[in-house]
Parts: sequence; C-alpha cells; structure tokens
Amino acid sequence: MADKRIVLFCAGGMSTSLLVNKMRDAAAAAGKDYSIDAYGLGQVDEYGPDADCILLGPQVRYALKQLQGKFPGKPIDGIDMRVYGTMDGKGAVEIARKLLND
Repeated sequence: MADKRIVLFCAGGMSTSLLVNKMRDAAAAAGKDYSIDAYGLGQVDEYGPDADCILLGPQVRYALKQLQGKFPGKPIDGIDMRVYGTMDGKGAVEIARKLLND
C-alpha cells in the first residue's frame, strides 16, 4: 500500500489523467510511494474522504473553499495554472509534497 494517497479533482478527467501519469513518474523518480489518481469533481464524496491530499485542476479551483469546509484539516490546494498547462508532473508532486509536509 502506498504511503500517501493524492487525489486530483477536475472537470472531466482527460487532461488530468495525462498529468497523473507524469506525477506518478516524478514521484517514483523522487523515491516517493504515492498513490495518485484523478476523478471528476462530481466524485468528491466518493474519493475525497480517503485522500491524504487533494489537488484541484484550475477549471474547478472555484470549489476550493467548499472542499476545505467539507474536509476540515485535510490539505487541499489548486494546481498552479502554469504547472497544469505544461503538464509538469514534478511541479504538481512538489505542490502535494508541500501540502503533506513530505
């Protein structure tokens, strides 16, 4: 079982699944055993509770405050537009690592 579970939420899932693959590669290269998956925002009640860290795609960043209220104490942040736009897996993993203090 992975050390930490990182869950990304986005509008649809296609572009985010590309980012997830790059994040998995970057985490492995950094020696981190992370479970990283992406889902549509409509699945937040299903996958949010088990996440150690939640990242939001830029297109659903508007939901940040709502999710912070729904999951108090859970580290949640949006993915920087530049990181997302360039599919920077390493940059996205760095955001998660900061949230996880890892």
